Amino acid sequence: MKKIVLGLTILAVSTMMAADGAEIYKAKCFSCHGEKAAKPALNKSQVIAGWDAAKITASVTGYKNDVGGAMKGVMKPIASGLSEADLAAVAATIASFK
Repeated sequence: MKKIVLGLTILAVSTMMAADGAEIYKAKCFSCHGEKAAKPALNKSQVIAGWDAAKITASVTGYKNDVGGAMKGVMKPIASGLSEADLAAVAATIASFK
């Protein structure tokens, strides 16, 4: 019985702590990429709306690893602050923007 209660508790806590891609986008991406990622960040980047999650993940991972284009200086601190779960969640959110 104790194992069942412990398992349910762990499941509940991990579900509550699951990354929320929409909230991450709003907090970290919206100010530069705009509503539904439809504008070029600071008029220098590509519009990322319509990118699939794999392309977004690869791009952000590149920034994390100090690889990237004109926005590298801006994106590296943001990218470095994202866990793998956060990145997966926000990539899925951006990919859902049409």
